[in-house]
Amino acid sequence: ARLDPGSAMEALRAAGRAVLRSPRLARHGLGLRRRRKLPESWADMQEPLLEGMCFTLKYLGMTLVEKPKGEDMAAAAIRRIVATARVGARKFQKVILTVSPRGISLQDADTKEMVENISIYRISYCTTDKLQNKVFAYVAQSQESGALECHAFLSPKKKIAQAVTLTVAQAFQMALDLWEATHAGR
Repeated sequence: ARLDPGSAMEALRAAGRAVLRSPRLARHGLGLRRRRKLPESWADMQEPLLEGMCFTLKYLGMTLVEKPKGEDMAAAAIRRIVATARVGARKFQKVILTVSPRGISLQDADTKEMVENISIYRISYCTTDKLQNKVFAYVAQSQESGALECHAFLSPKKKIAQAVTLTVAQAFQMALDLWEATHAGR
């Protein structure tokens, strides 16, 4: 089901307002970490997303999937990841997930070590699970094996998970716009 542009933007603005109220929001600029409140209209602005929108989440895990996209496929994958995460009595890795038109980068929140950098062109799907509404997940093709992997993250609030999903969608649109602009002159 596709959202009409008006309701999608209103959902993005609502998620943006929730992000603004979240104390865990961090922004990266030129590799320097600084905390700053985003303007109320951040959903309409390209500058914050070009620089990279950061979210602090807990990494739940990964599972292989057969299809690149689909709500049912993602829901099943998230169920497997959450079930596996509940069985293991380990502490989840806290990560800073940065979304930009280049893709998604994951950095360990404690050590600041880069965990992974996923190109926007390798990501085929992202979602906030309907049942596990604090879980954000994306499907991407592994650079090493070429297999499709679903990665899931736990956010502190439902609105933060929605904001990550909508920010990735906005990054896809911006990447497409940038790609079209560079190829229009050829």
